[in-house]
Amino acid sequence: MINITHKNSTLRKAVASAVVKVSKVETIEAIQNKDVPKGDVLECARVAGLFAVKKTSEMIPDCHPMPIEFTQIQYRIEKLELHIEVEVHTIYKTGVEVEAMHGASVVALTVYDMLKPIDKGVEISSIKLVSKKGGKSDFKNELSFELQAAVVVCSDTISKGTKEDKAGKAIIQKLHDLNIDDISYSIIPDDKELIASTVQALATNHFDLIIVTGGTGLSARDVSPEAIRPLLDREIPGIMEAARNYGQSRTPYAMLSRGIAGMIGETVVLSLPGSTRGAEESMDAIFPHLLHIFAVMQGKPHPTQS
Repeated sequence: MINITHKNSTLRKAVASAVVKVSKVETIEAIQNKDVPKGDVLECARVAGLFAVKKTSEMIPDCHPMPIEFTQIQYRIEKLELHIEVEVHTIYKTGVEVEAMHGASVVALTVYDMLKPIDKGVEISSIKLVSKKGGKSDFKNELSFELQAAVVVCSDTISKGTKEDKAGKAIIQKLHDLNIDDISYSIIPDDKELIASTVQALATNHFDLIIVTGGTGLSARDVSPEAIRPLLDREIPGIMEAARNYGQSRTPYAMLSRGIAGMIGETVVLSLPGSTRGAEESMDAIFPHLLHIFAVMQGKPHPTQS
């Protein structure tokens, strides 16, 4: 199975469908009247589908076991066709498309099995995914401009050249993965006044996004939050709450990070941990959804999940 430990748990939904075709109207009537010798076709198939959804990971090797929060199986009869629709919901790190399709497949197979003694012309067709929602795939960058970002590494040792920067470069790679390629990169010491003046200058030069990495810990030289907070017109506590919550599920020390987030005018400023792992996990926790801030500033509506 692929590694999904870096993903966030979100509400994910999928709808799949299948069609069972019969060869005579008498078969449809038998289904509707519950006259099929093997029993109530629709109800038996519904139960089989519920089991199938929950047991998908036991049948499909690369599927992750996951909590299934909701499954609904619906039928529609059109002439000689029984249309099956299976909807599945979860709050997890990966989607439920295969679970929905597996459910639809087993429902259709159960119908086939129960009808074959009375109709030798039954066939299954059109097993497919109808829709899915949830996760990063829902995020669509609809901004009318390219974002300009700055990454500022705050570290005495890195600025002196005695240690290599890895956190800043990891952040830059994460930004490239988000198709943000106009990136300024600088390294400065852990100096409160210098951090403040650097961030202020970048905001004055209308950078859209400033990410400061380092200086969020508890040592005497960790002063990034103190340097940045007075500059903010608006603090956005939820951003770093999300990052710390994400990190805490991976290491018990994430709660000690004092990173902050907010805005200077229309510039978004983030203060992230200086460790490579802390920086990467913070980026995974808050992107790409943080970019919705810029859509809001462009007057675009907030996305909703139905």
